[in-house]
Amino acid sequence: MRSSRAALRLPKRALAVLALGALTLTGCTATVAQRGNVPDTEKLEQIKLGDTKDNVVQLIGSPSTIGTFTDKRWYYISRKTEKVAFFNPTTVDQQVVEVLFDEQDKVLEVKKLNLADAQDVDVVDRKTPTAGKTITVFDQFVGNLGRFNKSGSGGKGQ
Repeated sequence: MRSSRAALRLPKRALAVLALGALTLTGCTATVAQRGNVPDTEKLEQIKLGDTKDNVVQLIGSPSTIGTFTDKRWYYISRKTEKVAFFNPTTVDQQVVEVLFDEQDKVLEVKKLNLADAQDVDVVDRKTPTAGKTITVFDQFVGNLGRFNKSGSGGKGQ
C-alpha cells in the first residue's frame, strides 16, 4: 500500500516541477514592441523636391516630431524593441525619415536613416540648483505645529 502511494506522489511532484519550469521559461520569452510609423517607400518616392508641407502631409501624414530648433526638419520615426524578462529593452530595428524644407517651406531633401546611423548620447548627471531651502520631514512636522485652526471651523457654519 505504501509503495503505491509513493509511486503516485512521484509523478505529481515531477508534474509540479515541470509546470513550475514551464511557467518560469515563459517569463523569459522576448516581448516585441513596435512604436512609430515610417511611410511606405512608394509614398516616399512620390515626394518631389519643391513640394510644400501640405503636400507632404497629404502623401505620408503628420511627422512623428519636428526639429527642436527649427520647424524646417520633419522626422518620421519607427523603432522596434525586444525585452526579455526584467532586462532593459534592446533596439532591434529603427527607421527614420527626415524631410528637410527650405525657407519657403518647400522640400529640399528627403533622407532615410536606420539603426546603423544612430548615435549614442551621453547623459549628464548634473543637477540644476533650485531656489529655496531644503526642508526635512522633521522640519515640516515641527513647522506645522500650531498652524491648524483650533476652533474646529473647518467650513462648518462660518
